[in-house]
Amino acid sequence: MSRVKDTSFLCYQVGGWVRDAMLGVDNQDRDWVVVGQKPDDLLVLGYKKVGADFPVFIHPVSKEEYALARTERKTGPGYHGFKVQFGPDVTLEEDLARRDLTINAMAMDKQGRLIDPFGGQKDLKQRILRHVSDAFMEDPLRVLRVARFLARFAPLGFTIAPETITMMENIASSGALKELTPERVWMETEKALTTPRPSIFFTTLKECGAVKELFYELENLTGQSQPAEHHPEGDAWKHTLLSLDAAAQLSSDTKVRFAALLHDIGKGATPSHALPHHYGHEDTGAEQLADFCTRLKVPKSYTKLAISTAKYHMHCHRIQQMRPKRIVKLLKQLDGFRNPEIVRQFILACTADKWGRGPERMNIPYRAGELLQECLNSCLAIDNRTIQEAGHKGKAFGEALHKLRIKKVGQIILKLRPTGQH
Repeated sequence: MSRVKDTSFLCYQVGGWVRDAMLGVDNQDRDWVVVGQKPDDLLVLGYKKVGADFPVFIHPVSKEEYALARTERKTGPGYHGFKVQFGPDVTLEEDLARRDLTINAMAMDKQGRLIDPFGGQKDLKQRILRHVSDAFMEDPLRVLRVARFLARFAPLGFTIAPETITMMENIASSGALKELTPERVWMETEKALTTPRPSIFFTTLKECGAVKELFYELENLTGQSQPAEHHPEGDAWKHTLLSLDAAAQLSSDTKVRFAALLHDIGKGATPSHALPHHYGHEDTGAEQLADFCTRLKVPKSYTKLAISTAKYHMHCHRIQQMRPKRIVKLLKQLDGFRNPEIVRQFILACTADKWGRGPERMNIPYRAGELLQECLNSCLAIDNRTIQEAGHKGKAFGEALHKLRIKKVGQIILKLRPTGQH
């Protein structure tokens, strides 16, 4: 039963909501810090406690989070190696001091007055991401968080303070990033994929030495040259970043962006004597991706699309040179007949690959992808009843359907191949 008749206790809006409000950016998530109270004080008002480690409560009506002011002190390795102190004696300033960046360490009271003990408002105006204190070093996840914030706010002109970059470098070189659980790394990575320029997340991590610690397969793309006639943009690392941002332009689907990020991961394993060619990088990439996704505990839906893109993106580019039978096989390998959406996602990732070769290649219609989609649509439009009415059952039904799919695809290829380009 909901209550909350008395909300006279001191509470402040904090963190991202305050930051975004001052930037004029919409943010529906409001977090509150409560000062001078004990857990029981909120429980008797109907707040529901969530989590076991921190005193966080859910408002029974608004469902917004209210956390008791707390301090944290590093006492051991890992995410759980912190001593947390909370209670009526912890001040708002002490709570804000444990946060990562000055722009995230501001609060606002119920009257709209700003509390800013660490200069967050000034850094916000100057577009600087700056750590609050030396406690920044205590949680290696903050390296990823800063990189993610830069990817989000770089379009607004933000940069990272030099002294904060130094701290990020020190964390990466110390080996502390290995303390991070796969779940925490993936959480920040997935959030970074939602940003306007997700490539900035990875370039920032690379510059401070974190990519080789967390995503060594991506680090290996640096210096892997490519045939200049197909890749005027440079090495495989640069192509990967351009493809990722192209995917962000094409789609808000983070699965598509993830697939574009890793579509050429196999090029990192090409021996130097074979460069600039990368024969077989598709199969190599699919194998590496399976390991990559297992290591980071990437969700299955992301893994499936990424592996399919790594393995078959060159097939899509060459579809107009493929026989109808092989195109039908490709659609089946993509699981397109059972899950047409994955083909649409795959085509977007392949388009990003094509666009990720410099500004002059952007926004060019990807005819190969359009053709693959048309082939799938034609196959899906087949009326299975006509096959059944012809007396085909069981294995014979499957064989007849397969032949009809090949026929439909053949008609499309025959019609378009003379003038089609890809």
